[in-house]
Amino acid sequence: MRVNRRLMLQAAGVAMALPMLIATAASAAPLRIAAIVQSLNTEYNVLWADAAKEHPALADGTATLTILDGRQDVLTQSNLFDTAITEKYDAVIFIPVDIDAGNEPLERARKAGIPVFGSNTVVSKTELYDAYINSNDVEAGEMLAKAVIDKAGDDAKIVILEGMIGQSAQVQRFQGIQNVLAGKPNVTVLGQNTANWSRAEAITLMENFLTANGDQIKGVLAENDEMAVGAIEGIRNYGLAPGSVPVAGVDGIKDALEAVKRGDQLMSILQDAKGQSQGAIDLALNKLIDGYKPRAAVWDANGGSLAWNEGKEQHYYVPWLAVTSANVDDVLSAH
Repeated sequence: MRVNRRLMLQAAGVAMALPMLIATAASAAPLRIAAIVQSLNTEYNVLWADAAKEHPALADGTATLTILDGRQDVLTQSNLFDTAITEKYDAVIFIPVDIDAGNEPLERARKAGIPVFGSNTVVSKTELYDAYINSNDVEAGEMLAKAVIDKAGDDAKIVILEGMIGQSAQVQRFQGIQNVLAGKPNVTVLGQNTANWSRAEAITLMENFLTANGDQIKGVLAENDEMAVGAIEGIRNYGLAPGSVPVAGVDGIKDALEAVKRGDQLMSILQDAKGQSQGAIDLALNKLIDGYKPRAAVWDANGGSLAWNEGKEQHYYVPWLAVTSANVDDVLSAH
């Protein structure tokens, strides 16, 4: 009887403790992730944010995601880091406005014990990231230049529309353009200036280039699609037929894809917003949860092309997709 009574008491204790353990697990607060983006006035950042919100870990309550708009301003982004630190977020995902100005707020977050993960554009001190995922912008610049020069010819006269000076995408895409131009000594750059990733600014800049150079311009390199679409409008406003001057851009936004379909734009280099955003969330959760299994479709573990490698890498590159008239219908249907 003593043994049985002891067993009964132990069993009763387990029975009483089990509901408490279940209740504790059920009531555990979800992990809180802040995403500090460049600007929600740019289509790519909106695509990035929308895709991030669809991550399965948000749907099942594992984590929450707060999108914080940097308004294309380094001071605003710095202040948003202060907000994330004060409110004690578990992790920050960062799309910096400026390649150098983003270093200091990232360092503040690390000193506060908050891990930071990069996505899309990067800071110059990439060693500050716990991990980061983006696409190779030097490669994008090379793809831009090769496509336009192959179409326009090795002795073509071209213009270049740059992004916001100092952002990593602008710096690295221009580096890629220069890499190609170094091997094309007969190509002449008639004009080069920033349109700040803006369609409206690109319209004006392209009109100015055409006013100064007329139909000498045989190709346009735009470091993003917003500017490519703006350049096409500038060409139309000048009285030339869209498509008569080859234009290429980066990002794969819908208006650019439609322009490729119409024949107005030679190529759009699609940047995988879903892969970059959901991949960054996986990297953050991998840091915060022991034994975490990635859930984004971009990873090879889930049928994608990017090797997860147990989340051990510090840097992951999401591949580009060159969209031309040959594959634009398939890409548009997938969107």
